[in-house]
Amino acid sequence: MPGIFRALILDFFKISAKLKDTPRQGWVDKLNHKDPETVAEHVYMAAVMGMVLSDLKGGNTEKILKMILLHDLAESVTGDITPGQLPKESKAELENDAMKKILGCLPEGLSERYLQVWDEFRQGSSEESRLVHQVDKLEMALQAKAYSRDGFAPEQLAPFLDSARNGISEKNIKEIFAKILEDK
Repeated sequence: MPGIFRALILDFFKISAKLKDTPRQGWVDKLNHKDPETVAEHVYMAAVMGMVLSDLKGGNTEKILKMILLHDLAESVTGDITPGQLPKESKAELENDAMKKILGCLPEGLSERYLQVWDEFRQGSSEESRLVHQVDKLEMALQAKAYSRDGFAPEQLAPFLDSARNGISEKNIKEIFAKILEDK
């Protein structure tokens, strides 16, 4: 691997690592949480959930894991933009530009493959992308439940749980969501 590739890949790693310090903005804005989970923590838990759910279904787990790892990567540049903060089109354009910049640090073939996986996720155009969207919501519900045990009020957490309820359609994931709600 030539030196220029090593330097570019290191840039990609450094940009990606910023997710470890990027708070999930919804928890900050709606809960006034002083130390919320980071985007990296969210992505990790979503990856664990996606891996298990995909393997149980006999799905394309490698693709699902790539999709989960990439789905919030733009936030390492843009920050976590919450719904309503920007018009959808503006947010999409900002994130598309960020992803092109981030993935531009990788060798051509790799950056194009990852951009294709990310585009598929954004468009919700495949069974895998639809699963990842639901896993994203399920992870949010799991975190909301954890915050309820930390003392955050049910009315503060209701918008997150409602969003998850509305975003989950697959029977097995709905059943897990119901169990999350029952959990003390």
